[in-house]
Amino acid sequence: MAMALAQHRESSSDSSINKHLDGGKYVRYTAEQVEALERVYAECPKPSSLRRQQLIRECPILSNIEPKQIKVWFQNRRCREKQKKESSRLQTVNRKLTAMNKLLMEENDRLQKQVSQMVCENGYMKQQLHTVNTSAADANCDSLGTTPQHSLRDTNSPAGLLSIAEETLAEFLSKATGTAVDWVQMPGMKPGPDSVGIFTISQSCSGVAARACGLVSLEPVKIAEILKDRPSWSRDCRNLEVFTMFPAGNGGTIELVYAQTFAPTTLAPARDFWTLRYTTTLENGSLVVCERSLSGSGAGPSAAAAAQFVRAEVLPSGYLIRPCEGGGSIIHIVDHLNLEAWSVPEVLRPLYESSKVIAQKMTIAALRYIRQIAQETSGEVVYSLGRQPAVLRTFSQRLSRGFNDAINGFNDDGWSIMNCDGTEDVIIAVNSIKSFSSTSNPANALSFLGGVLCAKASMLLQNIAAAVLVRFLREHRSEWADFNVDAYCAASLKAGTNAYPGMRPTRFTGSQIIMPLGHTIEHEELLEVIRLEGHSFVQEDAFVSRDIHLLQICSEIDENAVGACSELVFAPIDEMFPDDAPLLPSGFRVIPLDSKSSDTQDSLTTNRTLDLTSSLEVGPATNHAAGDTSSCRNTRSVLTIAFQFPFESNLRDNVATMARQYVRSVISSVQRVAMAISPSGLNPAVGSKLSPGSPEALTLAHWICRSYSYHLGAELLRSESLGGDSILKNLWQHQDAILCCSLKSQPVFIFANQAGLDMLETTLVALQDITLDKLFDESGRKALCPDFGKLMQQGYACLPAGICMSTMGRHVSYEQAFAWKVLEADESTVHCLAFSFVNWSFV
Repeated sequence: MAMALAQHRESSSDSSINKHLDGGKYVRYTAEQVEALERVYAECPKPSSLRRQQLIRECPILSNIEPKQIKVWFQNRRCREKQKKESSRLQTVNRKLTAMNKLLMEENDRLQKQVSQMVCENGYMKQQLHTVNTSAADANCDSLGTTPQHSLRDTNSPAGLLSIAEETLAEFLSKATGTAVDWVQMPGMKPGPDSVGIFTISQSCSGVAARACGLVSLEPVKIAEILKDRPSWSRDCRNLEVFTMFPAGNGGTIELVYAQTFAPTTLAPARDFWTLRYTTTLENGSLVVCERSLSGSGAGPSAAAAAQFVRAEVLPSGYLIRPCEGGGSIIHIVDHLNLEAWSVPEVLRPLYESSKVIAQKMTIAALRYIRQIAQETSGEVVYSLGRQPAVLRTFSQRLSRGFNDAINGFNDDGWSIMNCDGTEDVIIAVNSIKSFSSTSNPANALSFLGGVLCAKASMLLQNIAAAVLVRFLREHRSEWADFNVDAYCAASLKAGTNAYPGMRPTRFTGSQIIMPLGHTIEHEELLEVIRLEGHSFVQEDAFVSRDIHLLQICSEIDENAVGACSELVFAPIDEMFPDDAPLLPSGFRVIPLDSKSSDTQDSLTTNRTLDLTSSLEVGPATNHAAGDTSSCRNTRSVLTIAFQFPFESNLRDNVATMARQYVRSVISSVQRVAMAISPSGLNPAVGSKLSPGSPEALTLAHWICRSYSYHLGAELLRSESLGGDSILKNLWQHQDAILCCSLKSQPVFIFANQAGLDMLETTLVALQDITLDKLFDESGRKALCPDFGKLMQQGYACLPAGICMSTMGRHVSYEQAFAWKVLEADESTVHCLAFSFVNWSFV
């Protein structure tokens, strides 16, 4: 009886719910009806009212169901589908959080062991200080954190190599999961539920070391296969060759490996390594790939093959890859090196003595690449122009490798220095056997009678953020580039012949269109096509497009990025953009020079932490312009420039002269740009001061506003915007175009706010080359003459609505304009003239 009553109540409850949903009628669908509705749902999850009525007419089995009831069925079906997807997503997140929690608990255990060890060491040191007054401090327990020295064994016998391999495995595991190295959190990296991983650097060990732990949705064997192929993911790896490989007898393999890495700049030699690499599986199912250098500087390839390299040392390093329940892997990466910093100029030694640099270039790069491959494999990455991710990734690698080849200029690649006595600021290298083929289709190679010439140089920059400079070079190409040089290189690659300088005369508008192709998952690198618009001067070619297309990668252009350097590398490419297009890369690399001591200091003093618990977004460039610039004061960076030019044999000297002059002009432009956008430069959006010969930007802003009020009897800015340093910010962001020009016989502009720069279609760097007469056409200048006389006589003038012109030749209309004299603090000396254009717009 009780059971019957419960069933009755349940039936009544279901009936009331369906009555509410189905308009008073309970409908029990048959299997055939559900199948028919499911077929329609697969085609259209949200059918219209007409479609539902049509469904009833076409399906006799649904004739007893009202359209409203079918509507409710589709609503419920969509709700179930949404709940199913959400449930699947939450299960995935839960698995990820479980694995990350396990990783964090292990990290916590390791830190507790490290604290206990340090307490014991501290107690031991105190005891020794009380008993003897000697250098007993050498008895600390840092034996594993110092340079590991394995005993001399016979490296020519398998037994000796196996002994070294087992010792390397033990030392690597003590670094990856133990306390052999005093790890500290890397500045700027914070772990979280959606972070890339946990990143730490060494604090006091010999050499430089970095460690990363993270979760990757790939199987261990696949991860090991990718990481062992270092040239595929490390942009710094030039070559890796396995000389010997044999089984270790325990299911593992031992390999003798010779590797070469590129030098990051023209001022330092490249590095090479002769190592033993041991791959094995642990009892818990974890896969390990560990590595260390073998003794003896003469080991490995012949001395002639390594003449341009400095032999560096790999201390026990490698990868620990553990499978996770439900798929995926937890990976531990350790990189521990001695890069022989003595062999580079003192100014560059921070690059070879900083664990943070190693973390950025190797450890973080490896984990990022693995995560990128995992997302591409799962189909989460979608790129433009219908290209497969692997194709675009190959383009990026070819651009980067070609740029590194140009910077290093190895003899075995065919490079030789051309007439260099060591005093030249620009190095000219020549390669007569340069290949322009892609790896996928060597038959598509372009043949040149001469070869390729590279003009390269390096310089030191002060007080400029690398990301800010590279972003400016990317967005304002006209400030430093000669489009006719780009056209020469593009025409040479396209035609396969190099007629210097016999190109068809072309006028370039100075504008560029950036077309994005793809980016890495954290936006630290962008791949894009640049179109430079050009038009022929020749009448018969007037309707023929002379546009130039460049394939370009741009990396680490966000100030919060944690990369080792910022780069802008580009190469001319055919407008059809074939997968096997030949590339001749040129570009810029800016490397910050941080001292080794800053590795640990940054963890305490940094005021900008990259929160990796959310996805990293790169916003518009204007959002970064007014950011915190304190971090780039009193800092140094090394800028390396390399440009490549194809040539014919009989024109080599001409091309060399052109290349040297062009690179010198680029260097001059970059120096001018760096001075303008540095915190002590001309840009009020970045810093608060103008150049030393001009009044401070803040003072000029006060003069402009006070003079406006004095002459016109009104306030240029709101009263609450006039206090403190905010006056400069509000003047810069004012909606009206505000321009200032000098009081010379040929007035030139010396200042403009953001709206003024937008109206003129120029930049602060190029502003000082624009004269006042270029702002108006002939009729505009005639109309301005009487008002200009009034301005000079009474100190201000109100101009009626009119038309002016931008630097690109576009007409700009404005409803009204005001002009006034800007008085200095004594209110008697006229500093400049100011103009304000109200409600301007392009015609």
